[in-house]
Amino acid sequence: MQRKSIPVVNRLGLHARAAACLVQSAMDFESDIEIGAGDKVANGKSIMSLMMLAAARGATLELTIRGPDEEQAMQSLEALILNRFGESE
Repeated sequence: MQRKSIPVVNRLGLHARAAACLVQSAMDFESDIEIGAGDKVANGKSIMSLMMLAAARGATLELTIRGPDEEQAMQSLEALILNRFGESE
């Protein structure tokens, strides 16, 4: 199991496009991916579940990944989040 806390650094937080990018990336992996923010936990492969987190800029996402490709999944998702989901700001 891989577990890591990652801050949301993009200006708009985990909005619809960012959540869609995260889901697309998560779907590349076989592992189970859970993402928490505050007292809420979401399925990392469900855009509706992620949108319910309402994680704004400055929030901390708690990633928990279990499965055969968990290390690669963690590296990929961490890079995506820290790279502002590909947004310029």
